[in-house]
Amino acid sequence: MDRRTIRVVATVATLAAGSAWPFPSALAQAPASVAKPWVMPRSPDGKPDLQGNWSNATLTPLERSAGQDLILTDEQAAAIENRTRVVNEFREQPSDPNRPAPAKGGEERELPPGDPTFIERISAAAGGRVGGYNSFWLDPGERVLVVDGRPRSSIVIDPPDGRVPALTADARKRMAEAAAAAKKFGQFDHPELRSLGERCLTSFGSNLGPPMLTNYFYNNNYQIVQTKDHVMVMTEMVHDARIIRMGGQHAPKTVRPWFGDSIGRWEGDTLVVETTNFHPLQVYRGASENLTVTERFTRTGPDTILYRFTIEDPTTFTAPWTGELVFNRFNEMIYEYACHEANYALSNILGGERALERQAAEQQKKPQ
Repeated sequence: MDRRTIRVVATVATLAAGSAWPFPSALAQAPASVAKPWVMPRSPDGKPDLQGNWSNATLTPLERSAGQDLILTDEQAAAIENRTRVVNEFREQPSDPNRPAPAKGGEERELPPGDPTFIERISAAAGGRVGGYNSFWLDPGERVLVVDGRPRSSIVIDPPDGRVPALTADARKRMAEAAAAAKKFGQFDHPELRSLGERCLTSFGSNLGPPMLTNYFYNNNYQIVQTKDHVMVMTEMVHDARIIRMGGQHAPKTVRPWFGDSIGRWEGDTLVVETTNFHPLQVYRGASENLTVTERFTRTGPDTILYRFTIEDPTTFTAPWTGELVFNRFNEMIYEYACHEANYALSNILGGERALERQAAEQQKKPQ
C-alpha cells in the first residue's frame, strides 16, 4: 500500500467511525460467502488482459549480499519492513522551529538507532550533507518482494548467487576509454554532459527500461494499455511511454530509438517482449549495442503480474542474467510528472560553474 492509498483508507475509516450506520451488526448478519476461484481476465481477442495501473515499488534490492539466500525468513522480511516503518515515522516528525542553523557545508542526517537498510543509504545520499528530498516526497515502497508467497532478498535470481555477472575484458576496456575521454571536460562544461534525466530526455534510472526496475525513490507506477496489435507501457516517472509492437521484425540496426525497439508475442498466457536497437546514449549498466532484453509478463492473480527479464550482451557481461519483480495493481490515478520538464535550472547550473571559473581566473591575476 503506497502513501496515496493510505490516505484513502484513512478517509474511509474516518467516515465509517462517524457514521450512525451499524457496520458490525450488518456484517454479522451477512451470510458467509465462499470465495470464487480467480478467472484470468481476457481481452476481446482472447489474450490475457494486462491493462490497468500497477506499481513495482519494493524494498528488495537488485542484487543480494554475499552468502545470502534468495528466500528470506518471515522474521527477516518483517525486520526490514518494520525498520522502514520506524524510519518513516522518525523522519516525518515535525521539525523544531527554534533549531539553530546547520553548520557550514551541512550536517549528517540523524536516523534512528540500528542498522540502516540500503534504501536508507540511498535516501540519505540525496542532496548529501546539505539535504535534499525529505521523507514527504519519497515513496520507495513498504514491502519486500514476495513471489509465490515467499519473501526474497534480491531481484536477480540467476546467477544463483543473486549478483550481476562480471564485466568482460572488452567492456572494462570500453568503460576505461570512456572515462579517460570524459576527463577532458568537467561535468558542468556542457549541457550534453549532464544526465538524460536532468536534461528531461528520459526517466531517471531504469523505470521504463527495459528492464523495468524500481528506482527506490518514488513514482514507481505504471499504466498498461493493450490492443491486438500493440501494448503501451507508461511510467509515472517523467511520463515516459514505450510502444510494444505485436509480431513483426525489429527495425534495422541503424534505427535506435529511446528505450529500444520492442517486439511482442504471446507464449500461451505470457506476453514475451524482446527489445534490441537501444539508443547509444541510453545504455543499461554499460551495455553495448549488442544488448538484448527479453521480458515476460504473466498475470498471476487479480492484482499481480509476475515480471521476469533476462539480460544478454556477450560483449559486456560474462553471462546472461535474469531477475523477477511483481507488479501490484493499485486503483488510483497515474499523475502527470510535471516537476522537471523544461529544466530552466540547467542554465543556472552551467552559469554557476562559469561564474566560479571567472572568480578563479581573477584570483590568479591578483599579485601574490
